[in-house]
Amino acid sequence: MESIVGTIMVGCILLAAVGLIVAKMIADRRKGKGHCGGDCGNCRKCH
Repeated sequence: MESIVGTIMVGCILLAAVGLIVAKMIADRRKGKGHCGGDCGNCRKCH
């Protein structure tokens, strides 16, 4: 039973970390901090 609880806790921690990373990426994109680099000739409509 203890191994299941440990696995669930590690899974929750990993899920939370991935959620925070995705939220940060979405927030950065909304602020215009994309990876475009400002070269409008090669822009793929990232912002």
